[in-house]
Amino acid sequence: MRRITLINGDGIGPEICDSVVKIIDASGLKIDWDVQTAGSDVIKTEGTPLPERVLESVKKNGIALKAPVTTPIGKGFRSVNVQLRKELNLYANLRPCKNLPGVKTRFDNVDLVVVRENTEDLYAGIEEKIDENTAHSIKIITREASERICRFAFDYAVKNNRHEVCCVTKANIMKLSDGLFLESFRNISSEYPQIMSREILVDNLCMQLVQDPTRFDVLVLPNLYGDIVSDLTAGLIGGLGVAQGANIGENCAVFEPVHGSAPDIKGQNKANPTALLLSAVEMLKYIKEDIYANKIEKALFKTLSEGYKTVDLDGNLSTSEFTDKIITNLCV
Repeated sequence: MRRITLINGDGIGPEICDSVVKIIDASGLKIDWDVQTAGSDVIKTEGTPLPERVLESVKKNGIALKAPVTTPIGKGFRSVNVQLRKELNLYANLRPCKNLPGVKTRFDNVDLVVVRENTEDLYAGIEEKIDENTAHSIKIITREASERICRFAFDYAVKNNRHEVCCVTKANIMKLSDGLFLESFRNISSEYPQIMSREILVDNLCMQLVQDPTRFDVLVLPNLYGDIVSDLTAGLIGGLGVAQGANIGENCAVFEPVHGSAPDIKGQNKANPTALLLSAVEMLKYIKEDIYANKIEKALFKTLSEGYKTVDLDGNLSTSEFTDKIITNLCV
C-alpha cells in the first residue's frame, strides 16, 4: 500500500480533503494517508504555519497531496507555498489547463500546459530598501535552473504526446536575465528535434491567449510570468475552483489546487473539491496508478456533464452532495 502525505491545510482545506479521500477510497485504491496539519490553525500550538514534521513527512514519502494553506499576513513566512517549494527543491510548477465538460467558458477546446520555473526570478525574495522612497528587487536567472525547467517541459511534451513547447520571456527588454532564459531554451530545444519549439514575448502571449488559447500547447516560463499566466489560463477554463497544480522536484512531488483557503466559506459545506480532485488524479498518474486516475476522472467528468455542480460553478450542490454524485458515477 502506497503511503502518501496528506496536508489538509486550513480554511476549506479539511473539507475538500475529506471529499477527495472519500472519492479515492470509493474507487477501490488503497492509500495509507500520512495526515499532516499546516497553516494558520497550527501557529498557536507550534509557532509556525509549516512545521518541520510536514517537510520530513514529504521527504520520507516522496509525494504529497496538499490542500490550500493560509499564509499569515504582515509577518513570518512570505508564503507557506514558496517555503515548501524551496525546502523540498520543487523546481517545476506544472499546471494543466483543459476545458471540463459542463463548465461553460468563453472558449472550447482549450488544452494547454503551463510549466513554471519555481525557484528563482523575483521570487528569490532578494530585496532591499535604498532609502525612504526607493526599494530594489533583484531578479535572479541562472543557466542551471533555466535549462532544468526547459528540459522538464520538453520531457513532459514527449511523455504526454504534446507537439510544441513555447518559451515565454520579455527578452527584448531584459536582455541579460530573460535573455539567458531564452538562450537556455534554445540550447535545450536542440536536443528534442521531434518537438516543435516557439518563442513569444509575455505581453503578446497574454493578448493571444484571450483571443484564441487553442494556439498553444506547452508553455515554459520564468517564475513571475508563470505565476501570472497560470492564473490567466485558469480563467479560460472556469476559474481557480477547477484549476489543478503540481510542484515537482528530483526527489519529491506535491500536488495541490491553485486556489486559496477561502476562510469566508469555511465549514459551510459549499467548497468545490474539483481542483484538488484533479490534482489528485494527476498525482495518481504520476505514481503510475493510471487505472484509478482515469476511473476517477471519468466519474468527475460524467458528473459535471450531467449538470451536477457546486455553487461557484452556478450549480446548487453542497460539497458532500457533489462528492456523493461523483462516487455514484464511479460505479457506472
